[in-house]
Amino acid sequence: MTSSYRDEDQAFFTRDLAGFVPDKVFDAHCHLWPPGHMAEQWPDLPASVGADDYRRMIDWLHPGRRVAPLYVPVPDNGSAVAQANQWVAEQRARDAGSRGLFLIRPGDDPEWVASQVRQFGLCGLKCYHSLAPAAPAWELDIPAYLPEPFMAVADREGWVVVLHMVKSRAVADEGNQHWISHYCRSYPNAKLILAHSARGFQPAHNLRGLPALAGFDNLYFDTSANCEPMAHLAILRIMGHKRLMYGSDFPVSHLRGRSVAAADSFLWLYENTPVWGEKHQRIQPILIGLEHLRSLKWACWAEGLGDSQIEDIFWNNAADLFGVD
Repeated sequence: MTSSYRDEDQAFFTRDLAGFVPDKVFDAHCHLWPPGHMAEQWPDLPASVGADDYRRMIDWLHPGRRVAPLYVPVPDNGSAVAQANQWVAEQRARDAGSRGLFLIRPGDDPEWVASQVRQFGLCGLKCYHSLAPAAPAWELDIPAYLPEPFMAVADREGWVVVLHMVKSRAVADEGNQHWISHYCRSYPNAKLILAHSARGFQPAHNLRGLPALAGFDNLYFDTSANCEPMAHLAILRIMGHKRLMYGSDFPVSHLRGRSVAAADSFLWLYENTPVWGEKHQRIQPILIGLEHLRSLKWACWAEGLGDSQIEDIFWNNAADLFGVD
């Protein structure tokens, strides 16, 4: 994670984004973590990040904008989930206008989870494949890390559930399509959010898979850290702009580089990846969050969206969903 906001970041925002990003931004996917939580997994990150730290650093991406965040606990190896949930609850409580999610493990008792979410004043659930006991984690069926009883509780309580799906073909995978359709159809009072624009880091997967999911009123998407314009455009074209919400995926947003679609998959280029020298020049990689914002800008332009529709993506859709003025 970069420790500074550079001249090239400022120049990029001024040139490409200042006229695009609205005055109000709902960040529908950002992470906080308590002291020591990320020390082993990501040693370059700050020892802890709370609401004040987030608000200071998120201003690098959209300076001067009003921001309302949805705070998400960071998954680790499962040993500190309780501390992560407690931290998000504490930070949300002291940050007016924010919302927060509760990180679940597949073996948790759903009724205990329900009591914790209510006690902490949170609004839904976050699952993650790395917390499932099965392997390989990247090829799990959705119920392995989001068991159906959690959807039943979310339906009863009217919660949101944020899903970072796995499997190599993401939403184009027929198993993922089956479980997303089943959950949305069976639990209409729960709102399912597919993170990272349906994890469409390879946009071809969105083009192939999203038509199978069209028509569900309780299915949403956040754009978090996806740098491929076509991934967002596929959602806009197939699902409609009211289903899409901006999310930074902080702190990934504050690394340098971008995601790149390749073959039938994708890869990540980071600042230390040896690809930034090109012929006669040296490319200065910018923040992933800025690359991501430009990809969203291009998708909105390609779909011909007007200012009010862009404001929906950056604020109104999420504000309505999470009940924020």
